[in-house]
This record gives sequence, structure tokens and C-alpha cells, in this order.
Amino acid sequence: MKEIMIILALQLVYVPIVTLRTMMMVKGESRMASILGTVDVFIYVTALGVVLKNPSMVGIITYALGFGVGITIGSFIERKLAIGHHLVQIHVGEHPDELMEKLKEQGFGLTLYKGEGLSGERHRIDVLAPRHRVKELKACVHTLEPKAFLIVLEPVDFQGGFMKEDDRFIRR
Repeated sequence: MKEIMIILALQLVYVPIVTLRTMMMVKGESRMASILGTVDVFIYVTALGVVLKNPSMVGIITYALGFGVGITIGSFIERKLAIGHHLVQIHVGEHPDELMEKLKEQGFGLTLYKGEGLSGERHRIDVLAPRHRVKELKACVHTLEPKAFLIVLEPVDFQGGFMKEDDRFIRR
């Protein structure tokens, strides 16, 4: 029973670390990814060693279940950390003066585009926002433009422009 608990505990630590390592690699955070990779291999070898020391169906099932639950935990942690940025495209019909002013007041940088849609002139506002502020941005848009169409994209890389952090503008 002790080995089963060790296997489960190791998996519940190991798999979230693997999930976070993968996310760090995707986001270009190679130093953090390499640190997490070192830890994840250490735990992986340890957990696999415990399973293979006394192979049993219960141990293998525990290992597999721990893996599945670990993915859920890792995904939850990654969402809470909200590392990186999202590009939010806000599509509205009428000229969005009030919305743009409110977004600027809240510290969001934006770019406005005009275009033609199925029902006439449309406007698109692009906002590059830190992931931890996207929910706030969406709530603001919904309050002022409830019929707005939003698309959230995850940019892999960007340079130039202005980002607001800690109430000071930083040239990127």
C-alpha cells in the first residue's frame, strides 16, 4: 500500500511539472522549461523505478490514474499562472468611441481598423493583453458592446509597440 501511495504522489507532482514545462517551451521560456525538465526526469525515473520494482496491476493502474489526474492539475495551475499574452480582436458595427476610451482608461493599448462586412461598415479593435487581464477585458467589452464579436488568439512572438506594466509604458 505504501508503494501505491508513493506512485500516486509522484505522478501528481510529476505530470503537472511536465504540463508546465511544455507550456514554458511553447511560450519561449526555455530557461524555466529546462529547470522543470530536469525535475520532471528525476521524478519520472523515481516513479517508474517504484512501479517496476514490484510490478503489479494495482501499481500500473495507479500510475495511469495519477497521470490523468496530474494532467488536470497541471492544466489548472497553468491557467492560474496565466503566463503570456493574448491578442483579442473585438468586432463591432458602429464606431466604438466609448469602448476605446474605456479600454484606454483601463490601461489597454489598442489599434482600430475599419472594414466592410456583410451588413456594411464594421470596426475591429485589436488589443494585446496579458493573459491574466483577458477576463477583465472581455467583461468591459461585454458591458459596453454586448453584441461585439470577439476572437482571442495567442501570439507566439511579437516585438515593437507599447505594453503597459505597473502603470509605466515599456517599449517592446
